[in-house]
Amino acid sequence: MPLSERLRSFLESRNAEFNLTQHANAFTAREVAAAEHLPAREVAKTVIVFADGVYHMIVVPASKLVDLIEVRPTLGFAQVRLAREDELSALFPDCELGAMPPFGPLYGFPVYLDASLAGQDTIAFNAGSHREVIHMHTAEFRRLVSPTVVSLAREPARI
Repeated sequence: MPLSERLRSFLESRNAEFNLTQHANAFTAREVAAAEHLPAREVAKTVIVFADGVYHMIVVPASKLVDLIEVRPTLGFAQVRLAREDELSALFPDCELGAMPPFGPLYGFPVYLDASLAGQDTIAFNAGSHREVIHMHTAEFRRLVSPTVVSLAREPARI
């Protein structure tokens, strides 16, 4: 699936500065980081949650996990859960499952950017497919998306 017309139009209409790269299929954010030869802390993972009747987009580094225990009190939700695959398919019809770009305004969702990712110089993320990645300066991403910057991620447990 090539870069969707919807995403391309969004980026072009805002004069976004970005690079688009392609690689072999990569299905997790960590696999994307490896395929792009980037540290996992610079690759964004888009997580959709359903909280208090509304979908929200949370963007965290590939190296971390969304801490749902922190999401509720930090964002003031009474209830929160991860979106199901069937919901993601309906919400992102122009994207491959699990490869949605972190552009909440494009889909009508508020965006929460983890503070650790917000502090990186550059950011990379899926462009709607498991083969295409957008690279841009984090400041440019923040200009385009206007995310709320919060700490919602944690390190994965070591077993």
